Amino acid sequence: MTPDFDSSGRSRPARRPAKRIIPLVVAAATLTGLGTLPHALVGSSPGSDGPADEASSPREFLSLERNPDLTPVRLDRESSVNRATPRATFEAGTAPLAVEADGAPLLFEVQAIPVLPGATVRFRVPEGGPTADVRLEFAQGSAAETDGGWDWVAPAQPGAYALEISAGAESDTRVVQVTALVAHPASLVEGEAIHGFRLGRYMDKPLRGDPAYLPPDGFIEVPAGLENLAVSPHFVLGQFLCKQEGDRRFLVLSPALLAKLEAGLQKVNEAGHRAETFHVMSGYRTPAYNRAIGNTTVYSRHLYGDAADIYVDIDGNGHMDDLNGDGTVDSRDARVLFRIMGSLEEEGHEHVTPGGLGLYGPKPHRGPFVHVDTRGTPARW
Repeated sequence: MTPDFDSSGRSRPARRPAKRIIPLVVAAATLTGLGTLPHALVGSSPGSDGPADEASSPREFLSLERNPDLTPVRLDRESSVNRATPRATFEAGTAPLAVEADGAPLLFEVQAIPVLPGATVRFRVPEGGPTADVRLEFAQGSAAETDGGWDWVAPAQPGAYALEISAGAESDTRVVQVTALVAHPASLVEGEAIHGFRLGRYMDKPLRGDPAYLPPDGFIEVPAGLENLAVSPHFVLGQFLCKQEGDRRFLVLSPALLAKLEAGLQKVNEAGHRAETFHVMSGYRTPAYNRAIGNTTVYSRHLYGDAADIYVDIDGNGHMDDLNGDGTVDSRDARVLFRIMGSLEEEGHEHVTPGGLGLYGPKPHRGPFVHVDTRGTPARW
């Protein structure tokens, strides 16, 4: 695989005040679009007029409120990869309460989920979850209480929409902040482009019949200025943009990839490397861009939004750091990161999807890096 370069930045959000309704950051309530996964979108089929039609018996401790002041979370810097003054200790940003979206646990206190327009997402408090003062707040769309949770129906207009699930008394509130990324459906693709942004051709026939290689169901639009939109506690949208230029830009982004990167970043910090994020050399690639940079494969996981070429760059110099402490930066430093990321699968790390892991040594025009993806089956090179 031929990598490409550039950097996007991020830093951690400020700690949220205890009071529930105050938004973490100030951003536009409705943004112009974000992204999605092939056949991994949250929510039922789009086009329904309301929540799923079934008998409901809401639990007494659940409540629901429309809050137009809610806004999607944005991290406070996009110009550099790391904070100027990193925190003394790493904060994983795991979800402080148990809640699920369509049966999948929400893992982080701040996270994005992909949704198609008009789709219904079922948020549920599982057995063993909070049992007092549990509230769903949402800015747009519609919602109704159901047995053990709520059904939220995404707006028809693609964009980024804020939701918040909280539990506990106002003096001690635990909060999970969600940005629903309502994607532009793939049905809008015309002539291998979406709204003038060239995609190129996705293969209609999936590799070895694996549905993970079916074309994406939708695409995220990323307007200029929204690169710092948080997609997880330590990563922002701009880190995964294709380097392809365009008046309008789109990408595909997998929640499974974000979960794996967050787990790996925590392991890197446990190993003594105080990193706020990974430098993502290459995230999403359109099939057209992948071909333009010399790659011959038509099934690269970068095309499906669940692959990233990464390295640790604490000093922000645009190259892998000296992770093994021998005074030089070479393939041995990439191997340190390779082993850390590989240990997630070897140890059966919860919520980590198996996938590809590749080690790439330095070249004259770039340093070493590690490829990570969540294709669903292990692969090593």
